[in-house]
Amino acid sequence: MLDAGFHVAPRMTLDFRLWTLDSACERAGLEVVGLVVCLLAGPSQAWGGGGTNTAAQRPRSFSYYNDVVPAGPWSIHIAKVERSHPEFQFCTTSGKGDLLGMGTVAEQVKTLPPELGQPLAAINGDYYEKSEEYEGRPRDIQIRRGELISSPAGHTAFWIDRLGNAQMTNVYSRFRVVWPEGKTQAIGLNEERRDDAAVLYTGVVGHSTRTRGGLEFALECATNTPLPLRAGSVYDTHVRAISTHGDTPLDRQTVVLSIGPRLVSVMPTVKPGAHLRIITETVPDLSGVEVAIGGGPALLRDGKVMEWRGLLHMRHPRSALGWNKDYIFLVEVDGRQIDLSVGMTFPELADYMLKLGCQQAMNFDGGGSATLWALGEVRNSPSEGQERPAANALVIVRKNSRQAAR
Repeated sequence: MLDAGFHVAPRMTLDFRLWTLDSACERAGLEVVGLVVCLLAGPSQAWGGGGTNTAAQRPRSFSYYNDVVPAGPWSIHIAKVERSHPEFQFCTTSGKGDLLGMGTVAEQVKTLPPELGQPLAAINGDYYEKSEEYEGRPRDIQIRRGELISSPAGHTAFWIDRLGNAQMTNVYSRFRVVWPEGKTQAIGLNEERRDDAAVLYTGVVGHSTRTRGGLEFALECATNTPLPLRAGSVYDTHVRAISTHGDTPLDRQTVVLSIGPRLVSVMPTVKPGAHLRIITETVPDLSGVEVAIGGGPALLRDGKVMEWRGLLHMRHPRSALGWNKDYIFLVEVDGRQIDLSVGMTFPELADYMLKLGCQQAMNFDGGGSATLWALGEVRNSPSEGQERPAANALVIVRKNSRQAAR
């Protein structure tokens, strides 16, 4: 079913028709936005058939379209943005706005601050941990408008470096605390603390650490290393207070280092006023990065399809991100809908991304979580009949005029 505000342009070939986004285009303030829907028999050109998905007479800085491939059958939703266009930027969102949590992609888009600009498209992001205390904590690294939300765990991640280049690789954590006498201890970030581990908590988890027992240090950062927490940084802090009960209060100007009870007996003695150094080093170095999000596995590297084993060859709804030197693509494949779209295996998804023109591509959380939002509404057909809440999302934003001028 087509949305109100669409009209039919002249039929271009036997394989597709072009639908233009009149009202949505006006709402987004865009000059050129298109939706291509394959309606008749025959695979699309993106899948190697004789049809075509290219209806524009000139390059588009942003477009959204729905590719329907009867041979699957597949219904594939694609948002495409020109990488070098100065008006567009990427950002990530969290399930509960400024806090960890679960929220639909449509809800998350609404939490973006107006000064950031106008969201045009979004896709669900990383897998998430099944934790009652830290619901919506991404499995891997997330950086949201420069702030570290979660630490890397060695899975495939996407980020945009300081030069504006899209990057993808496995990211590893070297987060650590340096005790007063110089010894170090590896630390996690905003995650469930095991009895033999140390975790740093920031205000994104809420009003308190929600821990039990152990030893906790409320830390204040020196004026030359202000919060929020950023990747690749060194924070000189002093211990403001110590608690042996857990559940230490948090605010946006305080971080809390929580030590599990089994680790307390082997750590050095730390008193109020002591200086601790917090280091947020990553491999590779993500210093200065404003946006990063985990996912995986990788689908394409330098134009080559990756290899996988096991259940990854089953068809499911999928979400993916891909790019080449000119464009970045958000791609969602509907699934578990026998007559409409059955979903893709990883090899099928990688092959599709390659035929779109991607040189690099990675997978995001799929199944019932697979969602693509564009131009004001969810465009795909979620497999559960409605949007499933997600931990985070990746969003394309059109900058406001002041930002675009920078």
